[in-house]
Amino acid sequence: MSAQEPQDALVIFTPSGKRGRIAIGTPVLQAARQLGVDLDSVCGGRGICSKCQVAPGYGEFAKHGVSVAPDALSPRNAVEDRYDRVRGLKEGRRLGCQARIMGDVVLDVPPESQVHRQVIRKSATERVMQMDPATRSYYVEIAQPDMHDPTGDFQRLQAALEKQWQISGLQADLQILRELQPVLRKGNWTVTCAIHHDHAGPPRLTAIWPGYHDAPLLGLAIDLGSTTIAGHLVDLTDGHVLASSGLMNPQIRFGEDLMGRVSYAMMNPGGDIAMTDAVRDALATLASALATEAGADPAAIVEAVVVCNPVMHHLLLGIDPVELGQAPFALATCDSLSLGAAEIGLNTIAPAARAYLMPLIAGHVGADAAAVALSEAPEARDALSLVVDVGTNAEILLGNRKGVLACSSPTGPAFEGAQISSGQRAAPGAIERLEIDPATREPRFRVIGCDLWSDDPGFAAAAPAITGICGSGIIEAVAEMRMSGLIDASGLIGSAEQTGTPRCQPMGRTHDYVIHDAPASGGPRISVTQGDIRAIQLAKSALYAGARLLMDEIGVDRVDRVVLAGAFGAHISPKHAMVLGMIPDVPLDAVTSAGNAAGTGARMALCSVAARRAIETQVRRITKIETAIEPRFQEHFVAANALPHATDPFPELAKIVTLPDVSFNTGGSGGEGTRRRRRG
Repeated sequence: MSAQEPQDALVIFTPSGKRGRIAIGTPVLQAARQLGVDLDSVCGGRGICSKCQVAPGYGEFAKHGVSVAPDALSPRNAVEDRYDRVRGLKEGRRLGCQARIMGDVVLDVPPESQVHRQVIRKSATERVMQMDPATRSYYVEIAQPDMHDPTGDFQRLQAALEKQWQISGLQADLQILRELQPVLRKGNWTVTCAIHHDHAGPPRLTAIWPGYHDAPLLGLAIDLGSTTIAGHLVDLTDGHVLASSGLMNPQIRFGEDLMGRVSYAMMNPGGDIAMTDAVRDALATLASALATEAGADPAAIVEAVVVCNPVMHHLLLGIDPVELGQAPFALATCDSLSLGAAEIGLNTIAPAARAYLMPLIAGHVGADAAAVALSEAPEARDALSLVVDVGTNAEILLGNRKGVLACSSPTGPAFEGAQISSGQRAAPGAIERLEIDPATREPRFRVIGCDLWSDDPGFAAAAPAITGICGSGIIEAVAEMRMSGLIDASGLIGSAEQTGTPRCQPMGRTHDYVIHDAPASGGPRISVTQGDIRAIQLAKSALYAGARLLMDEIGVDRVDRVVLAGAFGAHISPKHAMVLGMIPDVPLDAVTSAGNAAGTGARMALCSVAARRAIETQVRRITKIETAIEPRFQEHFVAANALPHATDPFPELAKIVTLPDVSFNTGGSGGEGTRRRRRG
């Protein structure tokens, strides 16, 4: 190259658009680092990992004002040829650590080569999640021990990471120090390290493999609910969910709801320890089940994020929850926590794996509500959004760009099938959908595990054995009974004479409605009892009252949209929820489902350090309303006992449903003569 020719080249990276002049002969990976471009690498430019692939463009680029010659990059070298031979290199791709810049060039960084690649969430909001995991892999070459240098193996690993990756202050737990020396020697002083480095603490070595280890790192996102524990196994490379599973929280034997468990701890010395042991065993079991389902090595699971309500949080950590059972409902700590996963019972994954527990909002509004807030981001909207995480302890958010309020409401486990006479968890054989013909009062239903309705040909042969009714099924059953005139606004079931159907049968001093009875086959008798309806009324009244309390706080009678969250919330029919009065009256098309939003928030925190920073800031801005000490909560609760409500006319519901105006509280005057129709 003559003295008159330029000694550097214009390099443009897409899709970031970052550009700059780079010295001729500079490797593309180095150029990316100089310009702050998001180009991945695990091996540090040694041509081993192939994470730094780029796609050069040639020809005229009028948009960028540059012409790219065919020799803008150095020719493919032996390293690239070998990689292409062994593993295959997509046509047009180059390894950024091997290709050198020889002239002006436009380089595209494909999504799989971006460290902070974006992942589109499949949700109503279609929000973008950026991959920025706390735990990443690094390939490193370590100096061998020397008789004249007494430095320890770990200290030489620290020095190598600082020199090759600019990672300083590395720490390691005892579990990892036990593995270190044999792994270093097996890898001939080259190793792949999994290093956890979040926004709050020093970098920590969480796993180590000899030589170059190409398998992806995995993480767990766990929503630890009072009744159900849901878990997702996630690839930390791209956020892809490899397996999802759930199990019943074994603590339910100590108390069906949160206050029942707090009472158990108060009244039984050592009760809190027993509940801690039970839930930690469950987490270990769930982690193993997820790894088995995905065919993954449990040792590749190097991180976990757990979200839960305050009582579950304290019991998981081994903190006596007694203070959460009495005013002022003081938390031991509300901040996020980063600790060894084994400390909370996750001992079936990588021994030195880390666990992140999201921050709590207040004494009765936990990290699960924070995870919902992270997932749904009501503070990012102009519309006033009511987000309801339906569960044993419902957590409710109300807000928009002006601010967000939160409260919890003790709905109990009825919505999840508990406290219901024929209730069960959502599993094959459970009735999940139900309709009642308003003329004949005959039911038809669908069960989990079969797409046919019970009156479809072939249902009996195709459906699994009918075993009970789950949460979504009982909600639809009670709402359908209200719409068909089998129960009145107070929730009272009419007799066979009053309703005109023999399916309403005496049950002591009350009646029940028989959905399914198969004595010949030995199957169960599945019915809705008066006790079931009372349990649903209590649960839905608590839910509505909590929402209404938040609405009072900001002085509104209507909201713009309602989001039903929670694994159970995803299966609720908006129309049936509105007939029951579970949620305030809005147009049905303004009611959406977010699925398990707490689980989604946990996955976001697992995949992104930035998301952790964001929610830790956001929870301090959320205003907590304490339902337990608000007198208006009881007023709203009592009015909400009626179906759908004693005083709110529910005008939007009245546009699509006409509810029978019947009363079964008068002994002899029932029957069709008492039936009137009313709107709403």
